Amino acid sequence: MAQTMVNFRMDETLKNKMDTVCKEMGMSATTAYTIFANKVVREHRIPFEINADPFYSEANMAFLRNAISALNEGKGTEHDLIEVD
Repeated sequence: MAQTMVNFRMDETLKNKMDTVCKEMGMSATTAYTIFANKVVREHRIPFEINADPFYSEANMAFLRNAISALNEGKGTEHDLIEVD
C-alpha cells in the first residue's frame, strides 16, 4: 500500500498534549489519526458526537465571571453542602 504525507495546522500546545496522550497509550499521533481516518471511511461519519457544551457558552461564562467577582467582593453567600448517604 502506497503511503502519502498529510499536513494540517494545529495549535502547538494541543499537538503536544495529543502526542503525550498517544504515547501514554503506546501509539504515535500518526497511528491515532490513521485509526480515526479508517473509522470515518468505514462509517461515513465523524465517529463521535460533536456539539456545543452549553456550560461553555458566552452567556454562562459571563454569568460565572460575574458570580466570581461578586464572591471576591464579599457580596455572595456560601451554600451548605448537602450530604447524601
